[in-house]
Amino acid sequence: MYKAFYYLARNPFEITPDPAFLFPTRRHNEALAALYYGIGQRKGFVVLTGEVGTGKTLLVRCLLEHLKNNDIAYAYVFDPCLSPLEFLQFITGDFGLPSTGKNKSDILHSLGTYLIERHQRKLATVLVVDEAHLLSPDVLEEIRLLTNLETSQAKLLQIVLAGQPELDQKLDSFALRQLKQRIALRSRLDPLDSNETRGYVRRRMELAGANSHAATLFPAETLAKVYSCSRGIPRLINTLCENALITAYADKADHVEPEMVENAAADLRLNVLSWPVGHSAEASEYRNRDLATAADLLLELGRRLKL
Repeated sequence: MYKAFYYLARNPFEITPDPAFLFPTRRHNEALAALYYGIGQRKGFVVLTGEVGTGKTLLVRCLLEHLKNNDIAYAYVFDPCLSPLEFLQFITGDFGLPSTGKNKSDILHSLGTYLIERHQRKLATVLVVDEAHLLSPDVLEEIRLLTNLETSQAKLLQIVLAGQPELDQKLDSFALRQLKQRIALRSRLDPLDSNETRGYVRRRMELAGANSHAATLFPAETLAKVYSCSRGIPRLINTLCENALITAYADKADHVEPEMVENAAADLRLNVLSWPVGHSAEASEYRNRDLATAADLLLELGRRLKL
């Protein structure tokens, strides 16, 4: 809709995880390096965590593209809400092995034979699980047992788990202490800072074709508003900028105003977040701050009405 008006070749703020739009911050580069190194050196078990919208799935897609380009066999689990048997059936099926109608011991035997055969040919084999914070304890225990597939020199199956911070909490539990000790590398993605947010927006604009006016379409004060409203979370940055660009196009404006971003944030209710009771210390801090603000407003209203 607005692409022709702003001379863009493609939409710069799609929220789909396209590796072509990777903005390589230091933390993203470190996380990718850990993933590549862990697999290349047969470390066995790598974990990537990060808050919602910080780019975990994008890095997973970059990893899968790397595996495909290097002819490395992988199984990719994108919906981990499975029973232990369903999980094993899914990954063996993704490796191209027959699993229908087989029991657990048959599946494990088939998988073990497959991994040994690939190892003898000096080929790596990878299991990638996205949204891994949703894995049940039983499935996590199955994953731990899969790490026992090894020779005296190397792990036969390289495992990557990517998920929200709840995954860290699960892995820190006493019941999963054996699994935690097998993790070779751990990386965490954080939100972007203000400078990274500016670079992120302008980089996406340039990749979309706005080479001559990437900086002018989103002025500095507008980018500052994008950062404050999104808190540096890439997915929210994309959504805010997309909505603000639509507003600017509707007004036939030559650039995006800070007010457009602020209005988009209000429409998207980005300032409204319901924290579950006992969620975390951070949640308690936000709740207490909100309650204090509400109390101040009530006191002020009482003074004005002379209550």
